[in-house]
Amino acid sequence: MTLLLNRSDLAWVLDVEVCLDALRRGFAANQPAISPQRVRTNLPGPGTATTLIPGLVDGVPAYTVKVNAKFPAAKPALRGVVCLHDLGSGELLAVLDSATVTAWRTGLAAALGTDLLARPDADQVGVIGAGAQASLVVRGLARLRTIRRLVVCDLDGERARTFGAPGLPADLHAEVRAEVRAEPAAVAAECGIVVLATWSRTPLLSRSEVPAGRHLTSLGADEPGKVELAADLLRSSRVIVDDVHLAAAAGALGNAGLGPEHATGTMADLIAGRLAGRVSPHDITVYAPVGLPWQDLAVSWVAYQRARELDIGTPYDWLG
Repeated sequence: MTLLLNRSDLAWVLDVEVCLDALRRGFAANQPAISPQRVRTNLPGPGTATTLIPGLVDGVPAYTVKVNAKFPAAKPALRGVVCLHDLGSGELLAVLDSATVTAWRTGLAAALGTDLLARPDADQVGVIGAGAQASLVVRGLARLRTIRRLVVCDLDGERARTFGAPGLPADLHAEVRAEVRAEPAAVAAECGIVVLATWSRTPLLSRSEVPAGRHLTSLGADEPGKVELAADLLRSSRVIVDDVHLAAAAGALGNAGLGPEHATGTMADLIAGRLAGRVSPHDITVYAPVGLPWQDLAVSWVAYQRARELDIGTPYDWLG
């Protein structure tokens, strides 16, 4: 029997701290010697289709295949499924809502990178693009460090004003209400940590708009044509990515016209202690992931195991 896990099911079974731990262990694990594939194609209409294969993590007896449709004007903009298969037999163990899995694995992996790269005293967080991914970054970051102030910028003013409410303040170490700013530069001027999660195709921040010592996490530049940080800012920063090749081919570096030589290293290097993320308090650091298939598996495996324990989800016999 295959377990069907929709958005509501996943909201019940996923836990921020458990997922943070699973992602941290995934970054530290020796990944199997199989290159991740990210296949993307334009569609005749306004959307794109993307497949990520195979999701593999040493020690997890399963793998994932994710199929996503991205339609920026739709709500939600991301729709699709994550198929969780038994690694030994190929049995389809579960089918999960990919929008939820993607938001959790992207946001919480970004929280880990942000905490490792930001200055230890950075407790004012700025958000540019007040969507689900940014919310998960803040929720995860609140488990890792104190957040005393939250500044938000979004094209939708109402979404900016209500970011994190209701629910999110309970995840923070203190009661925090979103302060709204009209321009990305104002957020960077005020906050030691800035999280960008947008659909932008033009740079939102340049070097002149970012003071020394800032940390920036850029989640939006995850496919060709999308860019959040200008080339001059990336060239003058310590840039950490999740995969150097993908970052240069279709991520923050390549989309800004930069090559792999502009990547300081990877999150795996950082977590394993092979790389110093921040050398000086005055460094500008950037975490710019594209998202890797194994991260889908890390979150999906947590969800599947917890759902079985709690008897949550809908069993379905695909072979019946």
